[in-house]
Amino acid sequence: MGALLAVLLAALPASTSTSTLRPVATYSIVARDPATGELGVAVQSHWFSVGSVVSWAEAGVGAVATQSFVDPGYGPLGLSLMRAGRSAPDSLKALLAGDPQRDVRQVGMVDAQGRAATHTGSLCIPAAGGQTGQEYVVQANLMQKPSVWPAMARTFEAAKGDLAERMLAALDAAEAEGGDIRGRQSAALVVVKARASGRPWADRVFDLRVEDHPQPLGELRRLVRLQRAYNHMTAGDDCTALADWVCAEREYGAARALEPGHAEMAFWYAVALATAGKLDAARPLFAQSFADDPRWRELVRRLPAVNQLPKDPRLLDAILSIR
Repeated sequence: MGALLAVLLAALPASTSTSTLRPVATYSIVARDPATGELGVAVQSHWFSVGSVVSWAEAGVGAVATQSFVDPGYGPLGLSLMRAGRSAPDSLKALLAGDPQRDVRQVGMVDAQGRAATHTGSLCIPAAGGQTGQEYVVQANLMQKPSVWPAMARTFEAAKGDLAERMLAALDAAEAEGGDIRGRQSAALVVVKARASGRPWADRVFDLRVEDHPQPLGELRRLVRLQRAYNHMTAGDDCTALADWVCAEREYGAARALEPGHAEMAFWYAVALATAGKLDAARPLFAQSFADDPRWRELVRRLPAVNQLPKDPRLLDAILSIR
């Protein structure tokens, strides 16, 4: 452990030279869901592409938000220390000890056991501060007023729903309290599973960024809803690969319920229903897709050959006749 820490800290000063300082005025929350073990970060800033530098998370390890005059190295280095068994408070303490620019840093960390720590350097631009709660931290700098991060904490603790929904509520509370003194620009949200599967791409429940938008929190909420729908679509695809059409119908139907105006979700739900012998229920869904773009009709013709629709000419003709 000592050798690993020495290697990590040796890498830190190079990444904290003044030439790499980036003043990211930000409010963020880093949290663990005690019910599921999921870990996440949600952030909003008056800075382009805040999610590319601030938010870091790894399933079964922890999550980090690094901001203010940001050193992105706190993300991967903090995760490395937590992966090696150090707690979030110990990891943050170690990284700060090796950083000569610690006074301009603001960092929040939570590990896979829910241990949490936050740091606001004395030279972060006010209003700046943070606080630790049960399995979460909130922090903010360059805020309109110092009530922003306490409002985030109160709202997160009272909010219902999964981790993503509760973190979004905390961001909304920050904005309602005045937010960044300069306004708003970008936002991001990442949620990872409680345990690593060995397939990092499969361990991310949400990984969403709004790079530049006049209302980044509203856009982030839209993307979260869309991601939820596409998570059901992915599950439906898995069911289709197994020819489990009952499962496919259920998952595609859940996706369409979240995004009823989305042609793709209507189409695949219709395919599942038609394959299950429920053409009457599928008709309005096919009609919606065909009205959106006539190329969906051509796609219908291609599906029986790859076992995505029954090889039944009468069924195919019936679908293609839908207007």
